[in-house]
Amino acid sequence: MRVLLAVRGSAHSPETLRFAAQITARLEEPLVVLTVIGPRAERARAGQVLDEALALLDLKPPRVVSKVRVGRAAEQILAEAREGDYDLVIVGQERPPAGVLRWLALSTALKVVEEAPCSVMIARGPLRPLRRILLCDSGAYSPSLLSIFAARLARMLDAEEQVTVLHVMSQISAAPGVEGAQLRADAEELMEAQAPEGRLLERDLQVLNQPHVRPRAKVRHGFVVDEILKEARLGDYDLIIIGAHRRRGWQSVLLENIARKIVIMANRPVLVVRGEGDEKVADGPPGPG
Repeated sequence: MRVLLAVRGSAHSPETLRFAAQITARLEEPLVVLTVIGPRAERARAGQVLDEALALLDLKPPRVVSKVRVGRAAEQILAEAREGDYDLVIVGQERPPAGVLRWLALSTALKVVEEAPCSVMIARGPLRPLRRILLCDSGAYSPSLLSIFAARLARMLDAEEQVTVLHVMSQISAAPGVEGAQLRADAEELMEAQAPEGRLLERDLQVLNQPHVRPRAKVRHGFVVDEILKEARLGDYDLIIIGAHRRRGWQSVLLENIARKIVIMANRPVLVVRGEGDEKVADGPPGPG
């Protein structure tokens, strides 16, 4: 698994680096650390940023590789992600201010999330050891978010992490055949009744039944973004995981709305999981998400 860590010389970098070090410690591939400088910036400054980063990571070659690119941050991070065939990009993000400035502060991270050819982790908020993980699965993606997580990303875990699989139900997006009572049921009731959402949750728990993971299922009822953010806050999770496809044209507005809102509004680390070949999916009518 190839991981790219984008760093810059800002106040949040030490915390971001320690966070990245813990989730890449068990990986066999070397960690690639990238810093991007402007056309007029001195390369000496870039070297200083990388030296400080490597010192905090406490990694030495061949366990780590450092790179410098020149240009706009988001464009160069995306170029490196495409050329290096990475599985995961980690981008540090300071807690953005309120109002219009919030959008400017999020522009780099948001552009990377929306256009990267691989999964992206936004490291922000309280960066702690990953002990409580909130995985939000709608069952709408193929290959499934759970399958991608289990096959590629679960290997980052090094302890008995608790993974809560969250499914949000609402009358607006309920699957065909869902009865009114099921729209108020909890995870155990849905699985016992073999409701469509119950079968989805059972499948998710089976996929996650592996070392270093303690899975549990949970259902919330309401608007998807509101309920995900509420669960993340009340459960004090260390990481939110969501799935997203990279689409073009009008689909990018319809299908990525939930992922985009969570990336913008969440006050803790967010991992956006993307499967292989998402950019090759042909345009068509929007599916559930």
